[in-house]
Amino acid sequence: MIRMKQLFAAGAVALLAALPALREASAEEYPSQDIRLICGFPPGSGADVLVRFFAEKLRPIAGRTVIVENKPGAASNIATQYVAKSKPDGHTIYPFALTTVAASMHLFKKPPVDVAKELRAVAGINRQPFMLTVDAKSPFKTVAELTEAVKKKGEATTYGVSANPGRIMGALYKDKTGIVATEVVYRSSPDSLNEMTNGRLDYGLFDPVYAMAQVRQGRLRALAVSTAARMESVPEIPTMTESGIPMNLELYWGVMVPAATPDAIANKINGWFAEILKQPDTIKLLADSGADPLIRTPAEAQGLFLTAIKDWGEFVKKAGIEPQ
Repeated sequence: MIRMKQLFAAGAVALLAALPALREASAEEYPSQDIRLICGFPPGSGADVLVRFFAEKLRPIAGRTVIVENKPGAASNIATQYVAKSKPDGHTIYPFALTTVAASMHLFKKPPVDVAKELRAVAGINRQPFMLTVDAKSPFKTVAELTEAVKKKGEATTYGVSANPGRIMGALYKDKTGIVATEVVYRSSPDSLNEMTNGRLDYGLFDPVYAMAQVRQGRLRALAVSTAARMESVPEIPTMTESGIPMNLELYWGVMVPAATPDAIANKINGWFAEILKQPDTIKLLADSGADPLIRTPAEAQGLFLTAIKDWGEFVKKAGIEPQ
């Protein structure tokens, strides 16, 4: 009996010692199936444009089919929840704004996901602002001109948003200027375009991917960015702070996976995206989208994510936004 116990104990020790090697072997086999990139907004949105670009770049590097799945709704929370509940094997990847996901913890009374516990960031993608925009035919060339006009218009003023950072930027703009304006929330930024160009909306607060695409096509004009300092990618656009409205809303895009994803797989995903971010066409795409590249280690990316959860709680409070 003693001999049997000794053999059992020895076998258990050997099995425990082998587990790291087994985990590494599993990571070495990754990816073993199609990879899905999840997008929280509909096709044609700024988020969708970036996700599909990275999907195309990722296919030859990963050596697997990469499928983009759009899961819009609930301010991207449907997509966030889907990823958080997915199998943590690296085959479901969420390239999206870390700050938008972080803000969801404070914009809802009962967030569907505790993102700090159920997700982990494994790579950076870019840093970007949100943008204050008007119709390109508008007479307003500066934030000061827009502010003066909407103060005169009063309660009839309306503005469009489609994502949480836009809601916060809009609330801060109103709070710091005293303007009275009605927020109109759209399912995606493109859904607001007709109202922006036909004068039903006085201004909009949108992500730079969408905003800069419309600026280049002559439909919208960007008046200011939400960051404290001007962006390297669009140095010609002034900041809200320069315009007399202090704020520093800096958004970080990163790559998220379920929290239990093994480190070895996280490191491999990090390497893929770092490689893509160094490619000239990626740098150009980000610059055209008003964003600067952000290469970070998994630990650094997770640090940004956790800091954003805290910081955006403060932004929501300062903006006076009541959780839904």
